[in-house]
Amino acid sequence: MAPQVTILVTGGAGSIGNHTVLQLLNEGFRVHIIDNLDNSVAEAVDWVRSLAGPERSRNLHFYVGDLRNKKDLEKVFSQARFDAVIHFAGLKVVCESVAKPGLYYENNLIGTINLYEFMGKYGCKKMVFSSSVTVYGQPAKIPCVEDFALEAMNPYGRTKEKIARDIQKSDPEWRIILLRYFNPVGARESGLIGEDPKGIPNNLMPYIQQVAIGRLPVLSVYGVDYPTRDGSAIRDYIHVMDLAEGHIAALRKLFSTDKIGCVAYNLGTGSGTSVFEMVAAFEKASGKSKIWYRGDVQRPVELG
Repeated sequence: MAPQVTILVTGGAGSIGNHTVLQLLNEGFRVHIIDNLDNSVAEAVDWVRSLAGPERSRNLHFYVGDLRNKKDLEKVFSQARFDAVIHFAGLKVVCESVAKPGLYYENNLIGTINLYEFMGKYGCKKMVFSSSVTVYGQPAKIPCVEDFALEAMNPYGRTKEKIARDIQKSDPEWRIILLRYFNPVGARESGLIGEDPKGIPNNLMPYIQQVAIGRLPVLSVYGVDYPTRDGSAIRDYIHVMDLAEGHIAALRKLFSTDKIGCVAYNLGTGSGTSVFEMVAAFEKASGKSKIWYRGDVQRPVELG
């Protein structure tokens, strides 16, 4: 890969985005971010600059803009020639997508369609796309592998991937890598950047964290009779730094392999962690104590 490759990162002010942006800067890439700050804050980009240091942060440019607004995209694409795009931008809450499908189709699909349009217009046909294992629906067996049938069961999952495949099929010059995440958690060791969602978190780890600092009063654990080792639900959690490394690896593959087409890779660990195990691990790492309230339906867990 040629030195000083320039990458556009959509949604780069979000948790996974800013970890990836920092890693890109540390590895010598030029990075431009576009983010509408719908579920992120501009200060996150400032922290990335601080962690990268003055020399590397000169290679970072940030635009507040929305992919649904073609004027915002025109402004960004007219500022620099991009060698590839890492596409994080989009709404991502499964239950919200069921309640507000129009919002998800309008945001995720229109924004992505516009992005492909401007990439094609400006001759940038390499993309790493932030996807999700929700595209598999409820597979008949686990672990999930990439050749499983795609049977998304919610609007969020249905806003992923199909456009990418059609775009690449229509024009073989496109190289697109789809990264299907399991459950991202964690932050860099400094703790200066990480997941801090607006409103009530929809994921377990940030919810535990907010209970631990008193922002939320209690963690309610629903479902204690699953056929698992402790009765609570099990998920495959992958650390955000590993996800960032996965994006860098995918990016390098875009530049080193000619005939990629449109290909998908799962990003997970292959092993699961239960809700109670996650709480216990957080307690051990943070030194916070817990109080268990047992019940037939739920076990609220209070961290104090």
